[in-house]
Amino acid sequence: MVNLTINGSPVQAAEGSTVLLAARQAGIQIPTLCYLENVQAIGACRLCMVEIEGARTLIPACVAPVTEGMKVSTRTQRVRDARKTVMELLMSDHAGDCKTCDRNDDCEFQALARDLGIRQVSWPGAVNPSHIDTSTPALVRDTGKCVLCRRCVTLCNAVQDVGALFPQHRGFKTVVGPAFGGDLDTVTCVQCGQCSAVCPVGAISEHDETGKAWAALDNPVKFVVVQTAPAIRAALGEEFGFAPGTLVTGKMTAALRRLGFDGVFDTNFTADLTILEEGTELLRRLKAAILGPDHDVQGDHHDAHAHAAPGPLPLATSCCPAWIKNCEHFHPDFLPNLSTCKSPQQMFGAAAKTYYSRRIAKHPSDVFVVSIMPCTAKKFEAARPEMEASWQRDVDVVLTTRELARMIRQAGIDFANLPDEQMDQPMGMSTGAADIFANTGGVMEAALRTAYEIVTGRALPFDGLRVTPIEGMEGIKEAALTFSDVVPEWSFLEGVTARVAVAHGLANANQLVDRIRSGKAAYHFVEVMSCPGGCIGGGGQPRMTTDAVRKSRIEAIYREDQGKGLRKSHENPQVRAAYEAFFQTPNSDLSHRFLHTGYFGRDRV
Repeated sequence: MVNLTINGSPVQAAEGSTVLLAARQAGIQIPTLCYLENVQAIGACRLCMVEIEGARTLIPACVAPVTEGMKVSTRTQRVRDARKTVMELLMSDHAGDCKTCDRNDDCEFQALARDLGIRQVSWPGAVNPSHIDTSTPALVRDTGKCVLCRRCVTLCNAVQDVGALFPQHRGFKTVVGPAFGGDLDTVTCVQCGQCSAVCPVGAISEHDETGKAWAALDNPVKFVVVQTAPAIRAALGEEFGFAPGTLVTGKMTAALRRLGFDGVFDTNFTADLTILEEGTELLRRLKAAILGPDHDVQGDHHDAHAHAAPGPLPLATSCCPAWIKNCEHFHPDFLPNLSTCKSPQQMFGAAAKTYYSRRIAKHPSDVFVVSIMPCTAKKFEAARPEMEASWQRDVDVVLTTRELARMIRQAGIDFANLPDEQMDQPMGMSTGAADIFANTGGVMEAALRTAYEIVTGRALPFDGLRVTPIEGMEGIKEAALTFSDVVPEWSFLEGVTARVAVAHGLANANQLVDRIRSGKAAYHFVEVMSCPGGCIGGGGQPRMTTDAVRKSRIEAIYREDQGKGLRKSHENPQVRAAYEAFFQTPNSDLSHRFLHTGYFGRDRV
């Protein structure tokens, strides 16, 4: 440990730590703009400057290492004046009207100005022109609002390994964006929205579709149903003053009902459906790999798609649309490994406009499906031409957690004082296994709960059904599970050790694919989520999503799981009823027609 003083008080910090981290550990807040916890410390914005005894100039705290006996001052007149000047200079080139900006009540830049006591900008002058990029279904960029903090650049390059954003030109003419001044649709952007999640201003945000949702709710012809992803219930409360990790499932349901939705349902219903479809697909691939391609789990397929030979191992999950698009651009050779299952969002849309529309005697074109998702890439996914199994767009509108919060405020709903209400049936019933889809490792854990029990007739041999080796925030996680004393139907799996891997963050996913491709690692099943922490850290969630916030949301999701009476997807009676009434059996002809799809390689720009 290193001993130093900050503002005259003794502080201890780990060797190699920075002044910024030492101050935070001591409860002293230093303003930052470009800094990103555990990711970026570049000293670019200079707002974190402090005075260090013996130093000729002020020093940025985020890159200054602590040394023994160091004396730091964070609040002298010199420091306060310097920070204020830097902030005013940044504000002088920040275009946009705060009164109409969607970040007006959630703007780090505005909050910093207020905390620094700035009431007017002292440096009027030239302002870079604003270019608004609406070229993608997921994201909107406004270059005039950009403050060149480079957070988005770091997330896109270091965390996601995509490289769609980078500083262009130099000095006053610097613009952060795609190469050659193009729009996002001209480069390889997976539309994960992590750039919008860390942007401190309104320079990058989700493509607002609340107007489309309101129009549908106001249309008397439309029967408007809503689905809510599992991650929403652990994050929506933050928009209304609740602590991170507060479960608001019941209040969220009540709010959606008061917004006027005709059916309030749960994406968890089709998360359970996904496990049955994807689990069957995994077993088909395992059987083909062990006994040969002529052996198949399902022997009664009749259409060409369902009767096609099972794909290669490892099977990779297909729930995350940014991961899918990443594969299409960067790993087209890995596409055969992707599950043919649609994501739970798209399964829900197809089921709502086929199975459910029949139940309520509505034409599919009169059923309007709204999704509430933690993810901006879900907007892109819903617009894919492959996602029209109901002979039209299966999911009509996708809203982020932040957009739903805006609608609730627009409707004047007192969210904090709403009663807890239950979702509608049949597509509102789910198991705890579906809840944990929100967390990194959750899809894998849910799949193992069902696959192990189907093969052995026994529950997964882990305490509380939780597969702890694949939980947590480590970038790549592994686990192994040996099948023993299997039921006769699955005798070919006796003694087989299933090896699985989980990755979150696309840079980690790319490393995992490289390890598989090179033969350095061999797995049977792989889960990938593009956002750090999984969907709970999605690009459409309340800002800022720090590691502490991610961990709080993750634990909330596990509490939701553990509070459920049913915790394995195959136990969901409404899913079984859907198969009996419409989809027949997992991986049947009908389930392939509506619940499965395929993907294709894309150019990399």
